[in-house]
Amino acid sequence: MPISSRWQVPIPRCSLQQWIFGSANGPVGDNKAFIDPDKPDSNYLTMEDYRLLAKRVALGLQREGLKKEDRVLIFSGNSIVFPSVFLGVLMAGGIFTGANPTFVPRELAYQLRDSEASFLLVAEPALKTALEAAAEAGLPKNRIFVLSTNTSVPVSQLTRALAPGPAAGNNVAAAAGVRHWTELLAGNLTTAETWSWEEPADPEQATCCLNYSSGTTGVPKGVEITHYSYVGNGVGVVHMTNLRKNNEEKLKRDRGLCFLPLYHAYGQTYFIANLPFLRIPVYVMPSFSFPAMLSHISRFRITTLPLVPPIVVLLAKSPLTKQHDLSSVETIGSGAAPVSREICEEAEHFFPPLPDGSKLVIRQGWGMTEVTCTALGWDPTTDAPPSAGVGELTPNCRAKLMSLEDGGKTEITTPGQRGELWVSGPTLLKRYWRKPEATAETVVVDADGTRWLRTGDVAFVESYGPGAIFHVVDRVKELIKVKGNQVAPAELEGVLLESPDVADAAVVGVTIRDGEKGSDSWEVPRAYVVRRPGSSATEQDVARWMEGKVAPYKRLTGGVVFVDAIPKNPSGKILRKQLRDRAQAEVGKTSKL
Repeated sequence: MPISSRWQVPIPRCSLQQWIFGSANGPVGDNKAFIDPDKPDSNYLTMEDYRLLAKRVALGLQREGLKKEDRVLIFSGNSIVFPSVFLGVLMAGGIFTGANPTFVPRELAYQLRDSEASFLLVAEPALKTALEAAAEAGLPKNRIFVLSTNTSVPVSQLTRALAPGPAAGNNVAAAAGVRHWTELLAGNLTTAETWSWEEPADPEQATCCLNYSSGTTGVPKGVEITHYSYVGNGVGVVHMTNLRKNNEEKLKRDRGLCFLPLYHAYGQTYFIANLPFLRIPVYVMPSFSFPAMLSHISRFRITTLPLVPPIVVLLAKSPLTKQHDLSSVETIGSGAAPVSREICEEAEHFFPPLPDGSKLVIRQGWGMTEVTCTALGWDPTTDAPPSAGVGELTPNCRAKLMSLEDGGKTEITTPGQRGELWVSGPTLLKRYWRKPEATAETVVVDADGTRWLRTGDVAFVESYGPGAIFHVVDRVKELIKVKGNQVAPAELEGVLLESPDVADAAVVGVTIRDGEKGSDSWEVPRAYVVRRPGSSATEQDVARWMEGKVAPYKRLTGGVVFVDAIPKNPSGKILRKQLRDRAQAEVGKTSKL
């Protein structure tokens, strides 16, 4: 039988913006919502500013011709105005979609075409790329706006400026034949102060954003998330947060630090929606920098850190970690990809005891763009020992494990037995944008009408029943099949990171063929390793070290290769396809190892 969450929590039937602010015009408090850590005294937005600026963006987009359900693409890194632009799109009745600011013109043009975006807001440094992509996709220049906060009016005052004033980016925009985003605010301050957005008639069907999947296993797909699903995700995360002991006291001292990209579901849901709902101030970094992150934690007494595995590895391995005061941090979560318990313990060593005297524990959670963000997490009141698991089902969610041997026809009910994780609940995607075949392959509807998402992740549970703790091992498509044995790359990567000579690692399967075409072939594990500074170990040394740590079929018989960096996407997932292609090219189709 499927496992259900211990918590069933009501989900308001409203827009995302209604959930965050409570209303279009009622009091929301004057506490700071978003703060520039480089100019914290002058460059910030209060909760009132957050809402008002979003309403002005909405009115400006409507004036420019945005129609209900039109897509607006934001091609930018983080900034303190990004959340207001995001919600401004929703308030105007549009649908947000965000693109990685490191995209090249071909990649951006694909998303512009696929989403059929009507407007493009682009960071000034990426304008050249945006113009090339827009020309390729057929988006006219009068629908392109340069997004920057470099104006004559400080951002803390921009939201209430009747006329925003000349922007430094105006010259750049004008020279390119486009406009600056502050033109959307012109002349609508008085109207915006009393204006109310139109609530969706059916929040369960009204799409609010297209968050594109990472594309690590194929062409990126737009994931349609409704207002109801987005609110449902927030309700679950907030409920789990509010379970904390002494929660009211903790909320008063909570501080967030945003370096995760806001165009991606992980950073977006936490920092645009969940923390503002809780009235937790957020310091927004334009992009990730490990030294700056450590400095900001110390200076601003940051308490909560949503991380991805590469940053956990940096905390564990970098000599910079012990040079900063990290005593304010009370909660660390890691998601987007697995990280070993051993690496978490290394990182935990640098954090002093919590205010109640207990030890800080890095907890992993699990989610996907296709479930809005989060579906598995930890009850903060649990006294369970530290675990490599990803916790239990968040409110209103259900899950089951399906057999890997028969294509998901048989449900697994034995603790410890691995299967594909299927999840269900109110946070599931509506569908993949204009891709019915992909939707049908991924979303299975039971006889009783329940929609199940085939996640593609391999998992097991410690025991069955309410509160069951899940362990996500790897991706179904990434398992290495070594002569009938299934090997999880994430397991081998965790072991490699225990080596004193290894700073980072990725493992993929490479096909070995013995002899000429038609003879035997099989997969073997091959590792790409970033050597720790100062190490003199050879690639063979690493492979030999590994032999004593794993079963014979898990050994790195495909070889070890030193690299400068492991390719990863912004959410921290290893880009295994790149490494698999490289591995096969290096080994060759007729190699014998």
